[in-house]
Amino acid sequence: MKSKEENLLNEQGESGVLDSSCWQLMRATIENLFPQHIDQAQLQQLSPVALAYLGDAVYELYVRMYYLLPPQRSENYHRLVVAQVRAEKQALHLRSLIPHLRHSELEIVRRGRNAATGRPKRLNPEIYQQATSLETLIGYLYLTDYLRLTELLQQLQLEK
Repeated sequence: MKSKEENLLNEQGESGVLDSSCWQLMRATIENLFPQHIDQAQLQQLSPVALAYLGDAVYELYVRMYYLLPPQRSENYHRLVVAQVRAEKQALHLRSLIPHLRHSELEIVRRGRNAATGRPKRLNPEIYQQATSLETLIGYLYLTDYLRLTELLQQLQLEK
């Protein structure tokens, strides 16, 4: 009998794209491990920076799962993931999603952009703001609309 994790990997397939059932299984697993529910009042108390903090983790987990198959050496996994979680790539992903975003999502992106302060010296401030905006959107959708998050993440053009 296969475990949930084995079924998840089989459903991911060769394309590396997680379908919504895989993503829902991952979230259910996370919620079982960390059962914390945030209501609307608590959500309103979270700053864009806090949402970006969460979104960064969710985004990286999505990217790690995307590259899980085919099996590779850990150095290859690391190289592939780092290439996708860099601020420059996140900014590019945000720009590709902008035409698909709803008005309320664009507002979250704007809040994330305005909250981006302090940046690595190597980065253009605009790139850093866009990367933070993407992370803020992902964090927000993770807490509020998981199906929409899945839909948007699947539109990203991650490189193999």
